[in-house]
Amino acid sequence: MIIGVPKEIKNNENRVALTPSGVTELVKRGHEVYIQSTAGEGSGFPDVQYQQAGANVLPRIESVYEIAEMIMKVKEPIEEEYNLIKEDQLVFTFFHFASYQPLTEAMIKRKGICLAYETVEKADRSLPLLVPMSEVAGRMATQQGAKYLEKPQQGRGILLGGVPGVRPAKVLVLGGGVVGTQAAKMAAGLGANVNIMDISLPRLRQLDDIMPANVNTVMSSEYNIRTLLPTHDLIIGAVLIPGAKAPNLITRDMLKLMRPGTVVVDVAVDQGGCIETCKPTTHQDPTYIIDEVVHYCVANMPGAVPYTSTLALTNATLPYAIQLANKGWKAACAENDELKKGLNIVKGEVVYEAVAEAFNLDYTPVEKLLA
Repeated sequence: MIIGVPKEIKNNENRVALTPSGVTELVKRGHEVYIQSTAGEGSGFPDVQYQQAGANVLPRIESVYEIAEMIMKVKEPIEEEYNLIKEDQLVFTFFHFASYQPLTEAMIKRKGICLAYETVEKADRSLPLLVPMSEVAGRMATQQGAKYLEKPQQGRGILLGGVPGVRPAKVLVLGGGVVGTQAAKMAAGLGANVNIMDISLPRLRQLDDIMPANVNTVMSSEYNIRTLLPTHDLIIGAVLIPGAKAPNLITRDMLKLMRPGTVVVDVAVDQGGCIETCKPTTHQDPTYIIDEVVHYCVANMPGAVPYTSTLALTNATLPYAIQLANKGWKAACAENDELKKGLNIVKGEVVYEAVAEAFNLDYTPVEKLLA
């Protein structure tokens, strides 16, 4: 198969979909890899390393899309890329369709094969391609939250861990999945007092067993959230419903419960956000203020640490990419239920139910197209 890796063009997105090591694994199996010039530089991988690994370097993004049977990316295509995608071309990347209708409609129109990292799902319901980026984003959420609590950033001016004789900050984490767990661990490690919320009692029991003493578990409900907001300094939104829009757990009126300079970090923003007042921001302009509450809503947080993120992502995606390249998307998805669940749009038809429901679109069971 011919695999193309374009350079990411989203604001301050420095990750790349494939490392030189990943190229080696594909090439030695007889596949061809074409990568856009400088695509890996932001992650610390210059063109010469890809050439040494067996890739062909092309100067223009258009050339990569034109030659490739499978496109491997990190972030969803943006508007400049829509018309580069060919009919029947496999695009393997993060899509987050349910949060953005124009992208969904564009991919339907292009009639490509859209296989989303975020909905590849194992039998135990874990999301193997989302997990590494969730781990990065969860840890970064605490790191960025601590920064924006500083007074020059218009935060409350509180040190997350406090000092002897001065109480530490209070951190509220909404969601006990991968993002929430990593965020809570980081905040606890810095010395903050942490409350982590989830709707699953079994998950809360697990967290209670593994978390340090300065982390408390709380059953998630609107009443409990409203009760805790007035006393917390940093709120991290870490809610995920695979492939679907995140629910709003914090509504606009709840901002008035928070103290001036409180920071909210919504990691779920690329799935629509779990805080009603959140909208996607960029690393270049990451925050805005509503009702004296600082909102940090960068939709590609791991892009700020591209070396770590690229290695972690390729570790997870490469085994699936090899299956797709060896067998073709149709056979690979028919044989592997994990990959099959990654299919969102196939040749103009929406085959992921949550995406169809998000925009009231016709839904086609994926089995019909794999028969």
